[in-house]
Amino acid sequence: MTYCLGFIGAGNMAEAIARGVIRSGLLRADQLIASDVAPQRRQLFEQDLKVHAVESNLDVARESSTIMLCVKPQYMQTALENLGSSLNPNTLIISIAAGISSAFIEKQLGGSHRWRIVRSMPNTPMLVGEGMAALSRGRWATPRDSEFARKLFQTAATVIEVSEDKLDAVTALSGSGPAYFFCLVEQMIRAAVELGFDEAQARLLAVKTAMGASKMLASSSDSPQELRRKVTSPGGTTQAAISHMEEKNCADIIVQAIKAAQQRSRELGGGKLHNP
Repeated sequence: MTYCLGFIGAGNMAEAIARGVIRSGLLRADQLIASDVAPQRRQLFEQDLKVHAVESNLDVARESSTIMLCVKPQYMQTALENLGSSLNPNTLIISIAAGISSAFIEKQLGGSHRWRIVRSMPNTPMLVGEGMAALSRGRWATPRDSEFARKLFQTAATVIEVSEDKLDAVTALSGSGPAYFFCLVEQMIRAAVELGFDEAQARLLAVKTAMGASKMLASSSDSPQELRRKVTSPGGTTQAAISHMEEKNCADIIVQAIKAAQQRSRELGGGKLHNP
């Protein structure tokens, strides 16, 4: 095989993983290849990452000892068409598509072969080296396969291994989780503007507060509940805000939203591939 790792789909997550792998020295740029239908994504991989990029998925399949499926769930079936006949039988297949089971991938590639598949759900903070990823082995994948996948993702993420039935929940929590966090910060900025700050001041106040709180949470032995309690003086300003959130059932709304994301992941895996 010409390449150690081939990306089918060269979007943001593929870019994050490629950057981490190259930055860490685990693989060189010339050991990677990527395919994408979008010329601008191929150009980014070629010019910024120095990774060979092509339009054809089949070229990646033929030339890579490991392929990583980085296409969106609703495009997975199309991406897998005719791929099995181009793959070496010993190719390791890693998928980061939400909801798409290893059994589905096996079937599309040709169910008679024991395809070695590892599923993963990483998140976009891998772009800044602070990602989270969960791995699950398919029925024919070996511990060595999952260890190689772990090394790939560990270049820019913390990695855990879970059973495949937990990956929908991982998708809902950490895969989609950055968007929930960004939504909160977005509304903090909005509130600051409504309180009279300009956009730049509002963003600085909200973003630095979020960064500081995240670092405290990561470095402290206290639970999130205890850290919140330490900021919340009885009858004070924080208590006024927390009480308002409780009156509006914000906690339940957040939990139900994450469960809705899990359900959507299940639907994607069940063939109901509408808008993700």
